[in-house]
Amino acid sequence: MSARVALVTGGSRGVGRGVATALADAGWDVYVTGRSAERLQGTIDAADGAPGRIRPLECDHSRDEEILAVVARIADETGRLDLLVNNVWTNPKGFMGFNGRFWERPATDWDALMGVGLRAHYVASCEAAKVMVPQGSGLMVNISSFGSRAPFHTVLYGMSKTALDKMASDMAHELAGTGVSTLSLWLGLIRTELLLSTGMEDFNGFPLARAEDPTFVGRVIAALADDPDLAGMSGSTVITAEYGREKGIRNDDGEVPLSHRGAFGGGPLFPPVTDEQLGIETVDEVAAAGGHNGFTKEG
Repeated sequence: MSARVALVTGGSRGVGRGVATALADAGWDVYVTGRSAERLQGTIDAADGAPGRIRPLECDHSRDEEILAVVARIADETGRLDLLVNNVWTNPKGFMGFNGRFWERPATDWDALMGVGLRAHYVASCEAAKVMVPQGSGLMVNISSFGSRAPFHTVLYGMSKTALDKMASDMAHELAGTGVSTLSLWLGLIRTELLLSTGMEDFNGFPLARAEDPTFVGRVIAALADDPDLAGMSGSTVITAEYGREKGIRNDDGEVPLSHRGAFGGGPLFPPVTDEQLGIETVDEVAAAGGHNGFTKEG
């Protein structure tokens, strides 16, 4: 098989569908998961005529054994896996779980936001690594958000997204030298079919005209997979709007999406900003100067 192989989890709509179709447009052979083949048909239709193709796989990502079966089937059919996009997500009952403060919500919200929104990504990454490391190449991408930086939606939502960023960072440390890279992506407001159907021109003051198309996210991921500096970026969290602007990637209508960095109070937490970048003295520099504020090199 000459085409590179990708797995996009949760690809029946929204970001997952957009990423899958953009990768197919770029010539990738794309497996997409969903809870039913019927719901995945729209993704197949959206990629009609693309150089690559969409292959639907039914999967309940709350069940580890079904995730393992998906990756095993891809490896059996293609002999490889070049890209994993951890996108699958599910919401708790009751207005997506966003209709109350954490102590007003049931503890079972954990099962959706952490079980599928985090555990399923970890399990898929473990299985993907078992294919990618022996082949000496591959990229694993987590779909995260600015909810890692500032309060957004719910406490559990922010916890899960921050954990995805840290997961990519720490996995990169253990994958160093294998040829496999990991990234976490902070997406902005996404122009899904549902959001556009409301007729709104802005969302909480952010113009929908400058939000991100789901396919824009897919084009960013395709560019990252081909980026000659990918190995050096491994473990980082990337803001899709900013990377897209740097690489000349645009929405379907030609617009350049805006970054949410300012609105949420800053950029990614990983990799951490160094003391040198912040202009802060290091422990050794403080000790060499005799120490101050009660700190010495030994303390």
